[in-house]
Amino acid sequence: MKSLASNWTRRRWLDFRNGHSIYLIFLMTFANFVTIQYGLLIDQVPYLKNLFESIWIFAVVFVSAYVPVAIVIGYWHRKTQWRVEQHALFKENEIGATMWLFVIDLIDGKVSEEEKQQMRDMLHKIVRKPKRTTEQAGNQTQDLADRSSEASVSDFKEPRIEQGQK
Repeated sequence: MKSLASNWTRRRWLDFRNGHSIYLIFLMTFANFVTIQYGLLIDQVPYLKNLFESIWIFAVVFVSAYVPVAIVIGYWHRKTQWRVEQHALFKENEIGATMWLFVIDLIDGKVSEEEKQQMRDMLHKIVRKPKRTTEQAGNQTQDLADRSSEASVSDFKEPRIEQGQK
């Protein structure tokens, strides 16, 4: 079982990456874009240089025009393109389709014990947990590890992928 310090460190690493890539880099690239546009466009054109006497004036005007345009484009994307993207991702999700077909067959009573075990094995591979042994009790099959398992997915090492496997 991983130590609490290790999990704490992993969470801080995730927080760092999210803060860096989502927020800080966004702000830095935005500031970089404004600076480059001011240097390449405003400084080179005398009329614009007189209009925007400092980079701060240009930045305020640029941000006040850019943000509303970005909001409108983002709204359009969410209302029109989001469904298209999600539909395309859904159609390419073989594992999800396999699991939904299994659920439908399970509801219809068309799933054998062997197929249930195959699905369990596939799901265990996805969550990177070792195979569990099952115990037959009457008509119910129960995973022995489900009874009192306190281990999390992060407690197991990732399986080694041999050359030629995906």
